[in-house]
Amino acid sequence: MIRLLTDSTSDLSPELRERCSATVLPLITILGEEEHTDGVDITPEELYAWSDRTHQSPKTAVFSVQQAKDCFRSLLGDGDELICFAISEKMSASASVMRLAAQQIHAEDRIHVVDSENLSTGIGLLILAASEFLAQGLSAAETVARVEALRPLVRASFVVDTLTYLHRGGRCSGVVALAGNALRLHPQIVVQDGAMHPDRKYRGSIRHALTQYMTDLIPEMKSARPDRVFITHSGCPDEIVQAVYEKVQSLNHFREIHITRAGGVISSHCGPNTLGVLFIDRG
Repeated sequence: MIRLLTDSTSDLSPELRERCSATVLPLITILGEEEHTDGVDITPEELYAWSDRTHQSPKTAVFSVQQAKDCFRSLLGDGDELICFAISEKMSASASVMRLAAQQIHAEDRIHVVDSENLSTGIGLLILAASEFLAQGLSAAETVARVEALRPLVRASFVVDTLTYLHRGGRCSGVVALAGNALRLHPQIVVQDGAMHPDRKYRGSIRHALTQYMTDLIPEMKSARPDRVFITHSGCPDEIVQAVYEKVQSLNHFREIHITRAGGVISSHCGPNTLGVLFIDRG
């Protein structure tokens, strides 16, 4: 049997994880002296409350080699193989810890670690594609090759409501954050070559910013693979998420439109009211 595993940054819903039979290996969020397991014993809302109360950013850490080894051993029966998906190696040590764990249990030939070169449901898109390749009867090696061919075609971007959390996490200066918030600027962040890059800046309310973001994204969405699209957010009001959903639906392009919530690790860096639309380009 070939099994799928993902670290917790892929932000797939429980229903989608069940659909592709993917096991989750959670990262760690650290609030001061307290460690929490991502997606298990703390919510993004609790992270926001702590950050706003202390004016600090939650720290994040990858799982230990021992935790990865224990997880691998629980999944690998005789002759089984495992395809593991990790957040971009430019953002985390997740993939390298997985590889080290595979070496230490002498299973490098049966554990295939994929550096997604992405984050959140940008990883999720690759996992769902892998599930479909396996359903077609492809081997683990063939599936990994197909996924790696898709990897540069993933289009992941998101719009941030406040620069406060990026500042607390050391990703922009206090002056920039203060000025940006005062001017009501909402940057669009694009994932390219495994790293996050600022792109457009939208002014006004987050609702107005997301309306403009969706308008700018229409040409790309129309040239995307029609299989599926993700609308992933870190706690936006329902009416805003619904408006984005209706905009995507009005294109009559995607067969599946999934709305998902970002987990603790992603949310701790971007803050509340962040929203992104993610899909795979035709290439």
